[in-house]
Amino acid sequence: MMRNVGARHGARWRTMAACAVAAWALAAAPAFAEGKIIVGLITKTNANPFFAKMKEGAAAKANELGVDFRSFAGKYDGDNTGQVDAIEQLMNAGAKAILITPSDTKAIVPTIERARKAGILVIALDTPLDPPSAADATFATDNEKAGELIGEWAKKALGDKATDARIAYIDALSDQPSVDRMRDFGFSKGFGVENSDWKQYGHETDKRVVGHQWGRGEEAKGRVPRPPKRVEDGARPPIGRRRHHKSAMRRSPHRTARDSSPATT
Repeated sequence: MMRNVGARHGARWRTMAACAVAAWALAAAPAFAEGKIIVGLITKTNANPFFAKMKEGAAAKANELGVDFRSFAGKYDGDNTGQVDAIEQLMNAGAKAILITPSDTKAIVPTIERARKAGILVIALDTPLDPPSAADATFATDNEKAGELIGEWAKKALGDKATDARIAYIDALSDQPSVDRMRDFGFSKGFGVENSDWKQYGHETDKRVVGHQWGRGEEAKGRVPRPPKRVEDGARPPIGRRRHHKSAMRRSPHRTARDSSPATT
């Protein structure tokens, strides 16, 4: 969520969405001769101010270019069906380009492939597809590097206490979209967390890790106390008194926008 991210992050993504629309316009310049054309933006949810700024920037640039701009969003973070429906609506309307922040980075790929085969330019924003090559282009933060910087900062901030820290990862979705994995892996590397599988999170062998939980992109769900879970079988100690992930991010000079950030105590 973006409550504590600050205006500069909203401005950055408003600008990035505008740049994506402009990049599409350059690629589709010949199509302007055929009349007003349609470009669509599909975000994860309308409830997140982060995506509201993205929509604002894209709409402003589309208006400047004289484009028929249409926006869609999932009902919640993880609503792949809603995003599939939005792509199909844009295909049926004759859209020339689609900008998307994918909720399920794997499940959406077949629908995106159909759109690209139909001649629609697809640009991923914020969250790379899995594989990234499924889109024509991607405009996104280096999420793994961002996670690594947060991990390094947290380790330094804790000092000697980092050796006995208890780490809980609050991720977005249990199916591990690319943005979740990259942020988790980055933090683990920055903090020095041992991991037996760098293709999928939940395989941490470091005893400081107490588990993972999923907030579905909503701060309220990220705060609900639940037993920690992991991919592999095996007991983990209870999280107990757990600090919400944003409390640490608020103090970090390298904070990121939403879920998929660990809490340390």
